[in-house]
Amino acid sequence: MHARYVLDATELGDLLELAGVEHTVGAESQDETGELHAPPGASNPLDQQAVSWCFPLDYMPGEDHTIDRPEDYDFWRAYRASFWPGPQLSWTDVYPNTLQPRHRAIFHKESFFAGRDGSDLWHYRRILARENFSEGLLDSDIILVNWPQIDYWLGPLVGVGEAERHEHLRRARQLSLSMLYWMQTEAHRLDGGVGYRGLRLRPDVVGTTDGLARRVYVRESRRIRAEFTVLEQHVGVEARGGSRGAQYFHDSVGVGAYRIDLHPSAAGRNYVDVSSWPFQIPLGALIPVRVRNLLPACKNLGTSHVTNGCYRLHPVEWNVGEASGALAAYCLDKDLLPRQVHDRAASLEDFQRLLVDVLGFELVWPDPQRYESL
Repeated sequence: MHARYVLDATELGDLLELAGVEHTVGAESQDETGELHAPPGASNPLDQQAVSWCFPLDYMPGEDHTIDRPEDYDFWRAYRASFWPGPQLSWTDVYPNTLQPRHRAIFHKESFFAGRDGSDLWHYRRILARENFSEGLLDSDIILVNWPQIDYWLGPLVGVGEAERHEHLRRARQLSLSMLYWMQTEAHRLDGGVGYRGLRLRPDVVGTTDGLARRVYVRESRRIRAEFTVLEQHVGVEARGGSRGAQYFHDSVGVGAYRIDLHPSAAGRNYVDVSSWPFQIPLGALIPVRVRNLLPACKNLGTSHVTNGCYRLHPVEWNVGEASGALAAYCLDKDLLPRQVHDRAASLEDFQRLLVDVLGFELVWPDPQRYESL
C-alpha cells in the first residue's frame, strides 16, 4: 500500500533520511547563510542543540523520597563544561541572552509557597499550582524539571551510529536522575541544611515507571532543503536593523512568535539567545526542493540552524503540522502538487482562504505595518 502523501512529524526528521529527501542538520556557517549569529568557519552537522530528559516533581516536606544513587552520578557530580560557569549539578546556570552567571535556588525562601515572581526554579516550570484549588485538596504544586542543569550536550542524536545515539540517550537520562539525586542529598539549602529529600518523582503524571518523561525533549531535527529557507535576515531584530519588523511572506500559512533561542550544543557552543520579530510561516518552507509527496509536519521545515531557534517552539510546530495536513488534503481534492499550489496565484489564494475561513488560521499578525514587503 502506498500513500499519496506522507507527513513527517518525527522528532528527528527520520523520514527525511529514510526516504532520501534532501535535508540538512546542525549548523550552517555564516559564509553559507550570511546570518549574523551563524557560526564562522565551516558548517557543522554535529552542532546540534542539547536535549533534555524532563521529569515532574512535587515536594513533601518531612518525607524521604530519595531515589537510588544513579549509575553515572560520580561523573555528573564532577562534570563542568569549559563554557559553563559552574558544575553541571548546581544552582548555577547562565542568563541566555548575556551568558552571565545566574544563581537560582529551587525555592526562593524555605517555604515552597514563595518565589512566585519566577526567581526560583520551583516556579519556573510549574505545571500545577495548588493555590488554584480548594484549600487542602492538594498537598503540593507539581513542577516539570526542564532546566539548563539537565541540558545534555555531550553528543548529538543525528549523524551518529545507532549505538552512540542510544548511549547519548542513556546518559541524558542519567544526567536528569543525577540532578534529582543531587537536589535530594547534596544541594545547599537556604536554611543552611543540605538536600531536599521531600522532592518526589511523579510517575503517574507522565505514565512511566521511573518518573522520567516518556521521550527525550528534542530541540532540533533534520530540516528539509526547501523551496524557501527562513533565515535570520527575515525575522531577527538585530539582523533586520532593529526596527523594520519581520519579513512579510505573501504565501503565509501561519504565524509564530518566540525569541531565537538556541541552547548549548554538542559542538561546545553556549546559548545563542537574541530577539526576533513576530513572524509568519511561509508555504515555500514546507515544500521540499525535489520530492513531491512528503511534507514537514513539525520542526523539520525549511529553516536554518539559527531560525530553528524560534520556529521550533510547540505552537509553531503544531501550526506547521496542521498547515501541511491541510495542504495534503487540498492537493488531493484539487489534484494539484504542493509546488503548484504555491506557484499558482489563484490556487495559493484559494488555499489561504480555506485556511482562514474554514480552519481558523491566522496568516498575519494584527499590525501589518510591522512587516516589510519582499
